[in-house]
Formats: sequence, C-alpha cells, structure tokens
Amino acid sequence: MSNSADFPGGTGRGRRWRPVRLLTIAVFALAGLIFVTSFNTAKGTNIRTDASLLKLSDLIQERSRDNKDLEESNGSLRGDVDSLAQRDSPGGKADDARLKALEKNAGTRKLNGDAVTVTLTDAPPDATAKLPGYPEPQPNDLVIHQQDLQAVVNALWQGGAEGIKVMDQRLISTSAVRCVGNTLILQGRVYSPPYKVTAVGDPDKLRKSLAASPEIQNYMLYVNAYGLGWKVDDDGAVTLPGYSGTVDLHYAKPVEQ
Repeated sequence: MSNSADFPGGTGRGRRWRPVRLLTIAVFALAGLIFVTSFNTAKGTNIRTDASLLKLSDLIQERSRDNKDLEESNGSLRGDVDSLAQRDSPGGKADDARLKALEKNAGTRKLNGDAVTVTLTDAPPDATAKLPGYPEPQPNDLVIHQQDLQAVVNALWQGGAEGIKVMDQRLISTSAVRCVGNTLILQGRVYSPPYKVTAVGDPDKLRKSLAASPEIQNYMLYVNAYGLGWKVDDDGAVTLPGYSGTVDLHYAKPVEQ
C-alpha cells in the first residue's frame, strides 16, 4: 500500500521537505528574529544616534564627581581620626615624629615647598607640519598620550621631587596615570587636557631632569613639529594636598568553586 507522500501534492505525514525550502524558511525566521531584536533594542528611538554614548559620558562624569566628593569626605574623616589618635595616643614625641615621617613619605600629609608645574596640551586639530621634512600629522600625533604624562612624572621623581600632584590629586606609590583616548583617568576621576603636573623640590634639579629625559626629548620633537603644548613654570612656594583616597590594595581573586 503506497503512502500519499510519494505523490506530488500528497498530504501524508511522511511528506519530505526539500533542503532549499528548509533554508528559505530558516532565512525568514532569522530575519524576523533580527527585526524583533532591533525593535526591542531601539524602543522607538533611533539606534544609530550617539545618545547612548552621551549617556555613558554623562555617567562617567557623574561618577568622577561622586569620587571627588567621597575623597573630600574621606580626607575630612581621616583628619578627625588623626586628631583623636594624637590626643589619645600613649606614645611619646619620638613615636609621633616617626609617624609623621611615615605619613610624609606615604603622601598622606600636606607638603609645602618650592614647586615646578609642567603643562601639557593637545595640538590644534587642524595643525600642520611646522618644520621642513616632517610628514603631515596623523590624529595620534596631535594629542597627549599616557606615555607623555608618565614621562613627566618619572622625570620629576628622578629630579628629586618630594611630592607630585597631577591636576588636583596627590600621587602616592600605588597611583597609576592612565589615559583612555584623550582623557586622563586618575584614582577614579576623569580629566581632560590641558594636564598640569606639579612637583615640590629643587626647581633647578627638576628642570634639568625634565630636559635630560629621552622620552621628553622625543615629545619635544612633536611640540616643535606639530604644536603640542609644553610649558614649565616656577610656582614659588606652594602646598600640595595630602592623598585622601584609600590606601588599600585591590587585586584579582580566584573564583571559589
């Protein structure tokens, strides 16, 4: 007895599906899934706009302001704790002096002294080569990079800096100067150029160390060729703020199984 699926137009349960027909159905199903996903993502808005990027930028700036407020609050509380500790501490003057020396070296105390400030600025976006023999600049040639800021900080330390402030934050041994695009991320806060690096120390030694740095000498080629900003000022007597953030180390931990 023959099955109806063996005949063209048959309607039996044993009907065979051709591969081409299956592929066509799969393509339409996938297209429908894409349309549904796009609709749910857009929620009636234009998904090709930069609104999401703007929202992310706003969120980063908001978190940066929150971190600044928390640092100020933390600094105030740390001052209160120090005052109570000094009042109730049974230690003598020698212990107090040793503690203050440790805090000075750690960067948690204010620091007074003569200072030098280095300012780095992006070149104009329409900058052209100002010296013969140099090619026209690429976009990366016109912005301050992480290695530029690191070179300045390292040269100032090598020049005997007693303390360094980048923008409005004091650096400590665990501080990391990082750049993403043309923005600086330092200890949870975000900054845009121009970038200012202030160091307390002997101004002559600090200037000599800056001039002797091979990395800064390379940076000066771009200053002269494309107009990147570079300025070194003697500030006279200044007061660097003490570091007010957390001093705990944060590191990755294995996931417990």
